[in-house]
Amino acid sequence: MTVGLVGKKCGMTRIFTEDGVSIPVTVVEVDLNRVSQVRTKSVDGYNAIQVTVGSKKSSRVNKPKAGHFAKAGIEAGRGLWEFLVDEKAEYKLGEVISVDLFQQGQKVDVTGRSKGKGFQGVIKRWNFSMQDATHGNSLSHRAPGSIGQCQTPGRVFKGKKMCGHMGSERKTVQSLSIIRIDSERNLLLIKGALPGATGTDVIVKPAVKVSGGVA
Repeated sequence: MTVGLVGKKCGMTRIFTEDGVSIPVTVVEVDLNRVSQVRTKSVDGYNAIQVTVGSKKSSRVNKPKAGHFAKAGIEAGRGLWEFLVDEKAEYKLGEVISVDLFQQGQKVDVTGRSKGKGFQGVIKRWNFSMQDATHGNSLSHRAPGSIGQCQTPGRVFKGKKMCGHMGSERKTVQSLSIIRIDSERNLLLIKGALPGATGTDVIVKPAVKVSGGVA
C-alpha cells in the first residue's frame, strides 16, 4: 500500500550513461498531483488518498465534481485516481505530491491503457499460424481451424482463443528502473516501454516485486 503518481506519457527516446551506454527510456511528464480527498477506515472502510492532476475548463466540469473540487480547495483536474495508504500515512486536502516522491534508480510499476487495435483475427490477436496459401486451400488462409469437438461435449469451451476485440485494456509493466528525474520540468525517465499511446495517462507506483523477492 504505497502512494504513486499520475503522469502523462510523452513518448520514447534514448539517453547515454557516463560510460557511453545507450538506454531506451520513456518520458513521463508528471503535473503536480493534488490530494482531492482523504479516505479513512472509520468513514469509508479503507485508508486511501484520492488525487487529481492537470486542469479542466470549468464549463466541462459537472456540478458534483465542481463541488468535490471546491470542498478540497483545489483546481479541477482531468481525472481522479486513488492510492491505498497505511493508517500512519498523513496527507491533507490540497497537499501536492511531486516527482520527488521517487529516487533515481528506484524500481517502479507502471499502469496504463494499452493501444486499441479494434476487431482482429486470431493471427494478429493470438499469434496463430496461417494455413496453406496454395495446395487446394482457397478460402481459409487466416481461419483458426476447428474450435471444438463433435456431439460430445457439443459446445465450445469457455476461453477458446478466437477473433475479437484486441487492445484497449488496463496493463501493468513491473519492475522498471527510473533512469533520471528532472525535478525542474517534472519529468521521469523510465527505462523501457510503457503501455498506452503517447499523451495518455499512466500510473507510476513503487514496484511490488524487486530483485530477491516481493517488496
